Amino acid sequence: MNKIEHLGIAVHDLEVSNTLFAKLLGVSPYKMEEVVSEGVMTSFFKVGPNKIELLQAMEGDSPIAQFLEKRGEGVHHIAFAVEDIRLEMDRLAQEGFTVLDKVPKMGADNKLVAFLHPKGTNGVLIELCQEAPGLEKV
Repeated sequence: MNKIEHLGIAVHDLEVSNTLFAKLLGVSPYKMEEVVSEGVMTSFFKVGPNKIELLQAMEGDSPIAQFLEKRGEGVHHIAFAVEDIRLEMDRLAQEGFTVLDKVPKMGADNKLVAFLHPKGTNGVLIELCQEAPGLEKV
């Protein structure tokens, strides 16, 4: 793993939360994007080298909707940048972690993503992110 790629925060209302985080961070979101496969709308803020992803459920049965129902708004996941997501998924599975995805999927912000089950990571959902081939970095 190379670095923390971003922190994901589950929110009830993306518009309200965008306003709040814009005031807090002193910058506007640089991108909003729907991730159909996850049933979420996202927005990204960048402050220095750090990124924050806000996630609002678009479907009542999405993972974010379930998280909000159970825990309310707050930190949802920590994402780590990796060079080769498939190799990292294999390495972590061999180390005994439960990789939730059999293959990487397209996520937000031009990334291939996969997740580790939080039961094996002290209750923290871990996302692996690799820059998608052929797409520009932000």
